[in-house]
Amino acid sequence: MPVEILMPELGESVHEGTISRWLKKEGDTVQADEPIVEIMTDKVNTELPSPVSGILIKILIPEGGNVEVFHAMGIIEPREAGAESQATASASVTGEAAPVNEELAKPLEIAPSTSSEKRWFTPVVKAMAKENGLSEIELQSITGTGEGGRVTKKDIEIFLGAHAKPTAPATPISAAPVAPPQPKPADRSVAGPDQTLTPLVGMRKMIAEAMIRSSQVPTVSTVTQVDVTNMVKFRERNKDSFQETYGVKLTYTPFFIKALAETLREFPIANSTLTSDNQILTPKGVNIGIAVALGAKGDEGLIVPVIRDCHEKNLIEIAKDLEAIAKAARSNSLKTADVQGGTFTLTNPGTYGALFGTPMINAPQAGILGTYSIQKTPVIVDDMIAIRSIMHLVLTYDHRIIDGLVAGKFLAAIRDRLQAFDFFK
Repeated sequence: MPVEILMPELGESVHEGTISRWLKKEGDTVQADEPIVEIMTDKVNTELPSPVSGILIKILIPEGGNVEVFHAMGIIEPREAGAESQATASASVTGEAAPVNEELAKPLEIAPSTSSEKRWFTPVVKAMAKENGLSEIELQSITGTGEGGRVTKKDIEIFLGAHAKPTAPATPISAAPVAPPQPKPADRSVAGPDQTLTPLVGMRKMIAEAMIRSSQVPTVSTVTQVDVTNMVKFRERNKDSFQETYGVKLTYTPFFIKALAETLREFPIANSTLTSDNQILTPKGVNIGIAVALGAKGDEGLIVPVIRDCHEKNLIEIAKDLEAIAKAARSNSLKTADVQGGTFTLTNPGTYGALFGTPMINAPQAGILGTYSIQKTPVIVDDMIAIRSIMHLVLTYDHRIIDGLVAGKFLAAIRDRLQAFDFFK
């Protein structure tokens, strides 16, 4: 009996995923627990194993398609252990090809569900049903011709045509002047001879959706300048011994995380979230998400894994956690849990020379801190010109729960901690 490959629940807040890659194609033999498909959720790729041994006879959701939790992605025809090897061995002895199971060779036809369980419909189908006033019962009764018995746009059109309601004769009206035909706008979905079109799928699609959600939040950005000369000198003196002693590199980012974590404890409102029913949710811990590059070359996009309980960790522990998540991101081995539970985000474009920017918050978090490039700069110190190591901090925050005054004090507190440089003790 065919077995469905179901989309599992990969996290309590994960409701759907995207098929990033099928590791097997239709007709391939698979073994139980062998990776068969890659699913992307929250920008993390997860390999899902085959539930049984057999033959993958049908792929229901192609690469780039979305699938909801507990819905089928493909179908496997189970095969008893050793059956294939016995058939192959027999063929090698007799010199004849192994017999083909004609039932398995036939295309799989999936009838629409007749159970009381509600079927899943695409957003396009739901929109058409709503636009044409179809009830839930009518929608459930439509026979689907798509993959897996899914109702398609064409199925809706056929149903509407067969159940068209008679319309009253139109009342004669005086002829109105006919407007001249307007030129059609250029179809941007068709590439010209010197253009290419690339589908927005996988990670780029999920990033785009996250940016749309974040763009709905009213945000403001505040900037301050920081003299980090003492911090730079400390790192230069200790970076070699730090790596020899603790086994990790001492970069500037752990200093930023430490200063940010202590400031979030001082201003818990910045560590909060505005819920959908307009309540301010403030966690007790500080879990800081760090924007890091994906892939060995760092050119596969950005992801935001989380360092948990930063308020309880010293500089050494933070440096070790940071290197661990960076390695996992480069090897694409982050898990779904690694990118969940963040209460605030830090992004460090200064690592690749960016001088200034206005980062976008990671909704529903209340804020994000951008740390930018450190530059030797002439400044006035005690009425004299001095060369100091200067950088910019940019805070973008949710203005619904954080006022400008609080944001200014919050940013100044981070600045003062970095300039005083005594928090590492």
